[in-house]
Amino acid sequence: MRNILYLIVVIVLIGWVMGAFVYDVGGLIHILLVIALVAFVLSFIKRAG
Repeated sequence: MRNILYLIVVIVLIGWVMGAFVYDVGGLIHILLVIALVAFVLSFIKRAG
């Protein structure tokens, strides 16, 4: 399960970087970043618990 969360974090961060520097999609970029951070925090909490 932890590997899936890391994969999601990486995919969302790549999407965020591409959206920020390649395409102009507005607020969607920040939503992707928040989703990536939430997934990372959840994986960290599950690993620590």
